[in-house]
Amino acid sequence: MFSPATKRPNFSSRKDRNLGQAVPNSPITPLTENRRSLNENSIPNRPSTGTPAPWTSRLSVYARIPQLKKSEKGDEIDPVQPVYVGEFPQVVRDEQASFLQKRVPGDASIFGGMDKGTALSWIICGNKLFIWSYLTSVASKKCVVLELPSDENGDVNRNNYHANSWLLCVVDWHGTFRSVGKQQGNSAGVVLCNQKTRTVVYWPDIYAQGDVAPVVSFASSDGSELNFSPGNGKITPNKLWQHSRLGSNSVGSSSFNSLIASAVPDTQHKCIALASSSNGYPKSLTWHHSSFSLEKSNRQFFLLTDNEIQCFRVNFSPDLNVTKLWSHEIIGTDGDLGIKKDLAGQKRIWPLDVQVDAHGKVITILVATFCKDRVSSSSYTQYSLLTMQYKSGINISESVEPIHETVLEKKSPVQVIIPKARVEKEDFLFSMKLRVGGKPSGSAVILSEDGTATVSHYYGNSTRLYQFDLPYDAGKVLDASVFPSTDDGEDGAWVVLTEKAGVWAIPEKAVLLGGVEPPERSLSRKGSSNEGSAQEERRNLAFATNIAPRRASSEAWDAGDRQRAALTGVARRTARDEESEALLSHLFHDFLLSGQVDDSLEKLRNCGAFERDGETNVFVRTSKSIVDTLAKHWTTTRGAEIVAMAVVSTQLSDKQQKHKKFLQFLALSRCHEELCSKQRESLQIIMEHGEKLIGMIQLRELQNMISQNRLAGAGSPYSSSESGISGSLWDLIQLVGERARRNTVLLMDRDNAEVFYSKVSDIEEVFYCLDRQLEYVISAELPLMVQIQRACELSNACVTLIQAATHYKNENHIWYPSPEGLTPWYCQPVVRNGQWSVASFMLQLLNDRTGLDMSLKSDLYSNLEALAEVLLEAYTGAITAKVERGEEHKGLLNEYWNRRDTLLNSLYQVVKGFVESGYQDSNEGIEEQKEVILKKLSSSLLSIAKRHEGYLTLWNICCDLNDAVLLRNIMHESMGPKAGFSYFVFRQLYESRQFSKLLRLGEEFQEDLSIFLQEHQDLRWLHELFLHQFSSASETLQLLALSQDGSSISSAEKGINPDSGTSGKKLVERRRLLNLSKIAVLAGKDADYETKIKRIEADLKILKLQEEIIRLLPSDEVVEKGMEQRLLPPRDLIELCLKAEIPELPLLAFEVLAWTSSSFRKANRSLLEECWKCAANQDDWGKLYEASVAEGWSDEDTLRVLRETMLFQASNRCYGPGTETFEGGFDEVLVLRQENMEIPNLKESGSSVETILMQHKDFPDAGKLMLTAVMMGSVEIDVRSYEGPSPME
Repeated sequence: MFSPATKRPNFSSRKDRNLGQAVPNSPITPLTENRRSLNENSIPNRPSTGTPAPWTSRLSVYARIPQLKKSEKGDEIDPVQPVYVGEFPQVVRDEQASFLQKRVPGDASIFGGMDKGTALSWIICGNKLFIWSYLTSVASKKCVVLELPSDENGDVNRNNYHANSWLLCVVDWHGTFRSVGKQQGNSAGVVLCNQKTRTVVYWPDIYAQGDVAPVVSFASSDGSELNFSPGNGKITPNKLWQHSRLGSNSVGSSSFNSLIASAVPDTQHKCIALASSSNGYPKSLTWHHSSFSLEKSNRQFFLLTDNEIQCFRVNFSPDLNVTKLWSHEIIGTDGDLGIKKDLAGQKRIWPLDVQVDAHGKVITILVATFCKDRVSSSSYTQYSLLTMQYKSGINISESVEPIHETVLEKKSPVQVIIPKARVEKEDFLFSMKLRVGGKPSGSAVILSEDGTATVSHYYGNSTRLYQFDLPYDAGKVLDASVFPSTDDGEDGAWVVLTEKAGVWAIPEKAVLLGGVEPPERSLSRKGSSNEGSAQEERRNLAFATNIAPRRASSEAWDAGDRQRAALTGVARRTARDEESEALLSHLFHDFLLSGQVDDSLEKLRNCGAFERDGETNVFVRTSKSIVDTLAKHWTTTRGAEIVAMAVVSTQLSDKQQKHKKFLQFLALSRCHEELCSKQRESLQIIMEHGEKLIGMIQLRELQNMISQNRLAGAGSPYSSSESGISGSLWDLIQLVGERARRNTVLLMDRDNAEVFYSKVSDIEEVFYCLDRQLEYVISAELPLMVQIQRACELSNACVTLIQAATHYKNENHIWYPSPEGLTPWYCQPVVRNGQWSVASFMLQLLNDRTGLDMSLKSDLYSNLEALAEVLLEAYTGAITAKVERGEEHKGLLNEYWNRRDTLLNSLYQVVKGFVESGYQDSNEGIEEQKEVILKKLSSSLLSIAKRHEGYLTLWNICCDLNDAVLLRNIMHESMGPKAGFSYFVFRQLYESRQFSKLLRLGEEFQEDLSIFLQEHQDLRWLHELFLHQFSSASETLQLLALSQDGSSISSAEKGINPDSGTSGKKLVERRRLLNLSKIAVLAGKDADYETKIKRIEADLKILKLQEEIIRLLPSDEVVEKGMEQRLLPPRDLIELCLKAEIPELPLLAFEVLAWTSSSFRKANRSLLEECWKCAANQDDWGKLYEASVAEGWSDEDTLRVLRETMLFQASNRCYGPGTETFEGGFDEVLVLRQENMEIPNLKESGSSVETILMQHKDFPDAGKLMLTAVMMGSVEIDVRSYEGPSPME
């Protein structure tokens, strides 16, 4: 409905716009009929204008669905976007899928609507009616499925039940307005009426159990009577239906255009249904009050005619009758009563629909006025809303007799929605529907036949429009309603039923922030139905403080706000901003005329032109207006032919020249210097406008060349395929242009291609559509050859666009500000994602199609390679900018690495496939030829991999070419983290266990190898031996041998976290490494080599002790804990000995302590004390004491018995003569007797073996024996001692 005026005086069909003679050798849009024939089997019920909407994956719709829960709030949710409410019931989805497969070409898919009173939504698909509540969640959604009955001949064909011809009313038997939180029992009837055949179907209770046949009324062939066919014997049709036509008497040639129904009070499932039947007027019926009490015996409704609103009363009892109460002329000579007719320029006025608010007080009429501009002679349609209210003092609800006085008055001046819209046929106008009652208060929704929904809101003396917009796979908007209020007050937000994407809501904030002003009225018309005063018109230019209203006229695009209408809301602009922008425009205009800049810089400084940065900067806005200027002489009457005309190229060339002049103005006025030093982002955006402009010019040339090649048959052999006539680039242009039109109301009067080539600054939308709508541009149902051709065409377009921009930047680099921290537009996420979408699709074609023709595969590969290079450069630019700004970039870096490796590795596999397919046989001569061809084919890929550190691809190329020289050259050239490519090569050799080759190659890259070997200790010692660094090699070997997951015993003693590189070595392997470490120490013989030898020998002894402890433990415990493969830290070994309750193990715990370091023993004094407690518990000292008393032991007997005790043996091991330990003795940590505490720190601790034994339960009686045992053990020489391992074992 929002299209520009045409100069044709007659009412032309939408599809007629594309008819006519095509311009030779020019790209054209396929005719509407051709489009329909090409897509007839896949795209039902699509509009005849705009970009066709395919039945594709619903991912693009789901991308608009917020992932947050309803209770969560995220800043990333756009407040001006519609909100997803709920999915269709699954039965509806299943029927849609089934019907799509079986439907007749040209038939519509589904039709539906919403009932505000019961909060029910309904859809007709095929011969089934689905009804469900849009207030319930998907999980609990109950859907009623009703079969549409066949006609009298048993036929259910599409002529009788055309989906786009149904009217439906829900009868709420409870009779009260249903709101959220007050859900009553399910009980509702449905009246269904076919507009074409006038067949009426009635279900008394759609929630009744079992199959209940409906009551069906078939109109006779001449339409003179209705034949009823009740589904059961309980209903008398004659009492249910009264056939009263409120319109034309010629029923046979007319159809129903409006239907209302109401329950009859004091009856069981009886209702009355009223329908208006005509091909014009009357055309709209609506109840006075949407809610109805079953206690009342009558109800009022309104009827809309060509110039009046008529009010009728239906009496339900005692007899059913209809009485006219009053009528009000809304179109006449008195403008105070409605719309004044016969104004200058007016030709005809159509009231289209009428609605009443929930309280029955305000009546809103949608009106269309056909006008003709007296200056340009162009015809157009003006849409407006007329709001009426009851005059004070008149009580209509209590009226019984007809009223002959005026009952209505205008509530507010007529609100003009669109002053100049395209002229439509009457059928299209009469299909428009009006809905009222949603938030913001006073707003209305206009639904049109082409599936659009627009919210109109009058605010601040200005009408603002908000267009509901979803991706194309959402289908048409079927109906709109309102969420019931929770407190029986004002209604809630608008809710919209879509054809394929479920139910969506339009929040009040979205309408307030995302609304745009309607187009300006034509100043050439002397008369207008917009009755605001001239002063009010001027106030509208700044209707709110600091807010510049948008001008939705495409003719005034240059002067209006450049922000996106449906995405960014209202732009905050001060009077100072307006003043500075006007001054800049004036100065630039003078420069174009005279070439003089005068004192422009100082004037602009004083005006505050340099106060804002970024998109709001006045220089940026002026630059944007230059590149986004709409051509005033383009018209949609020529349809897609505008793209073929030289005017497109001329317009772009003019913009380019003007933008160059603007840059010259900036330079001569020294504004460029000011921007470059203080507002780098603004200058960057201005220069990017030049980049986008040259890119658009190149796209224009590319489209022209593609179209000419296709028409001349000079393209690829598969370019003449019927499904690829229009071309993917052309379809993309249509898609982007249509998206821009839908997002910005001021562009709705323009052709898609015209909008595309005009909105240069928003060229990122190309990549947005590639990311979200690629399935439409390249359908999976197309032949493989066509898919490849279309993919290559899109890839070429992306590369052409980006390369043109980068070339412009390189040529004009002196104009650019310092790039630190600035992200170029072609490095933004939307651009990268669009390119990746195309690239991944091409990868899928390459990987999934093994039987591709070689020429096709070659074309696909070359285009993908070029696209990959552009995409990877975009990633490097984005990462560089983030690093320079100090922002987190790890996620972006990982994404870059993943996509880089995917692209380069896949491309290389294709190259190898090219080589293999050319040479199937394998002999020596052919292998050499393969290497030559592989080197040639992979040269460009090799350079890309070098620039982007695609190390795996570089490695594979070098290996397949068996070119060691190339490998070394790349290793010398590479720069990257961890020694770059050299590190990667060493890792590849290490993982393939080619250790000798790794070390030999490392001789040439010793610094890089050292970095690599720091993390690979198992090879590091070999490199150190090669360098004769014996001492370092010894330390490496010792660390490697004694690592528990990479850590030595010494490091474990210090609590150092282990490394996982050497886990799993057996104890025998560790002993071998320790012996090698000892040999390396002896070979080096540095100053402290003897100390190192002792440490190695101590480690060998502890290894031997672990083997002994494991031998004594139960085998199942050893296997379960993996002790044979794992080196246990000293503390773990000691604790294992103390807990095992094996007699031999406590003494081995002292042995382990003896070979640990002195620092370990001091740090673990408590552990040593536990060892003494455990040793004391090994013998029953109470029994020994009793035996000594009873038997009267002599000194020899006492010595003989005590020698067998654990205390004696432990004392002898720790304090006996000739005791061997590492780094000092036990007496430095724990002495035997208290009187021997001479060391200061021991005195402070107050700990000794004697004090530990004093805590034993038997010490009061056997304490003398216990102390005798430890003292005798400390001096006894001739006792059995533990034989440790020899140093070389």
